[in-house]
Amino acid sequence: MNHSLTRDLLAKSLLEKTKDILASNPLNRETLALIEKEVTNLSDKTELWGEEYFKAPSPEEKQNRYLIAQDGKDGLSLYLNVMQPGKKIQPHNHTTWACVGAVDGVEINTLYDRVDDGSVQGKAELKQTAVVNLEPGNAISMLADDIHSVEIEGTDIIRHLHFYGQSLESLKGRYMYDLEKGTCHVMDIGVKTK
Repeated sequence: MNHSLTRDLLAKSLLEKTKDILASNPLNRETLALIEKEVTNLSDKTELWGEEYFKAPSPEEKQNRYLIAQDGKDGLSLYLNVMQPGKKIQPHNHTTWACVGAVDGVEINTLYDRVDDGSVQGKAELKQTAVVNLEPGNAISMLADDIHSVEIEGTDIIRHLHFYGQSLESLKGRYMYDLEKGTCHVMDIGVKTK
């Protein structure tokens, strides 16, 4: 079996199915649950996402992000995140919807609500609302303003598919939050290509 060809065909199919779902449904949590199911189906195909295709980062780098498929330059975008234990991503939003499906390993997602009114630039107060252990067989989805943090514990490298309403590289106004300082700032993002 040609895993590269299979991966490309299934990723393109995910984009097409998602466009159909979005064309016939309002963007809400119920619609994201339909997309989340499709992402889970793809992440269950673990043979497509291994080290032989997508190298793990060095222990110092902690994360490699690979662009898998994209609809146009900035449209629907599917990435594979490969992360080392010890990787932490502070609370952040996406400014577009997101669905994450676990291929291998556990990613701890902590969800938050912003409880201040946003009237003081650079200041923010968050309240933790849930913790989700994202592991093979399950997924998580978020609307544009939802806030979450990520942590990789244990000793194993993790591989998860991240699917967004538009490319990470095109997003503007994403915020990273510092819980201890009660602050927020615009978040930078980068990507490695296949």
